[in-house]
Amino acid sequence: MAGSQDVFDAIVMADERFHGEGYQEGYEEGSSLGIIEGRRHGTLHGAKIGSEIGCYQGFAFAWRCLLHSCATEKDSKKMKALESLIGMIQKFPYDDPTYDKLHEDLDRIRGKFKQVCPLNVSFDS
Repeated sequence: MAGSQDVFDAIVMADERFHGEGYQEGYEEGSSLGIIEGRRHGTLHGAKIGSEIGCYQGFAFAWRCLLHSCATEKDSKKMKALESLIGMIQKFPYDDPTYDKLHEDLDRIRGKFKQVCPLNVSFDS
């Protein structure tokens, strides 16, 4: 009778055991896929931000060179704004994804870029 009781307990407990094993396998698989998906998303998002910042930096360097070649008194305001934008870009933490003010700084750079753009529309004014 004791042998049949053990078989019965094994059958009853099989559901719980398989549930636990299935949960553990699913958790491990999900964690692995989550890490892969997170890296891919982070890489893509980081590349977009890097491209955007690089565009702003290229714009600012090009206009700074152009303004240096024919600087006038009127261009001092433009130069200050460009130098401010370049300074903000150079301080941007490219290599620290855990930087808690990353989006705030990015928004400030975007705002400064929007402020600088209209200043450089007419080069000969």
